[in-house]
Amino acid sequence: MTKPIDFNDRMLSLGLARVSEAAAIASAKLVGRGDEKAADQAAVNAMREQLNKLDIKGVVVIGEGERDEAPMLYIGEEVGTGSGPGVDIALDPLEGTTLTAKDMPNALTVIAMGPRGSMLHAPDVYMDKLAIGPGYAEGVVTLDMSPAERVRALAAARGCDVTDITVCILERPRHEEMIQEVRGTGAAIRLITDGDVAGVMHCAEPSLTGIDMYMGSGGAPEGVLAAAALKCMGGQMYGRLLFRNDDEKGRAAKAGITDLDRIYARDELVTDHVIFAATGVTDGSLLPGIKREPGYTTTETILMRSKTGSVRRMVYRNPTSAAS
Repeated sequence: MTKPIDFNDRMLSLGLARVSEAAAIASAKLVGRGDEKAADQAAVNAMREQLNKLDIKGVVVIGEGERDEAPMLYIGEEVGTGSGPGVDIALDPLEGTTLTAKDMPNALTVIAMGPRGSMLHAPDVYMDKLAIGPGYAEGVVTLDMSPAERVRALAAARGCDVTDITVCILERPRHEEMIQEVRGTGAAIRLITDGDVAGVMHCAEPSLTGIDMYMGSGGAPEGVLAAAALKCMGGQMYGRLLFRNDDEKGRAAKAGITDLDRIYARDELVTDHVIFAATGVTDGSLLPGIKREPGYTTTETILMRSKTGSVRRMVYRNPTSAAS
């Protein structure tokens, strides 16, 4: 029997950054053009092409959708050359398609990779999410707390007034009551229109972003990606799947999830060491966006390894005439 090839996160990390960069560069021409689908497709094509150059036996566990919904980078698709280690891949080729189409802040290309079986196969349903940055005792805030209780608990743990706390929330009608309750405590809220992976990541660098906590419901697949980022950056995250109908419960069953009420901690969403890369497409709090000038395209990528806790920021100045 052939011995499995070890997951060498150090050797694979630069390749993963290249995958993220390629997707961002491909979407550069679509920033501000008003065509979400075209921007997303350009990123998907480029990301898939680069993934297939890596020496991995990769399986997409978080992707563009089920096989019958997405022609490429669908859940279960095999990528890579097939000659390397078996890996799970979670990706969002363009997190913030609307942000890209409208040239609004915080659009990113995002990808995470870990050993086979390391990531929750989250169905395409909503997830109730809660995240804070590093440096706090485990469980200082929980999903079972009300939004106001979370704010007060975090302020107490940080040793500050609630008015010094800023919470990031996705701006949606379903969050109106939550927003009112958080504002009722005196805390500030930064509303985002899209891109809750970036929203969760903001918590890990509060001195840079000004965000202390993220809460609210969004896509479950994005929750796994966000957990991968926090596993590298530090911080706590909790997620609970939300189901609107029997069809969505069926999606969970198909993914092997039987406990529909389970609250997943960060290390249950992502159970092993992972590598994570994100490249800015439009300017944001975490990363600057793509810069295009005559003859060149410049990107900045954040590349992280949970095994070492290393966070690397890479600027890539790519001649537009060069092969991607």
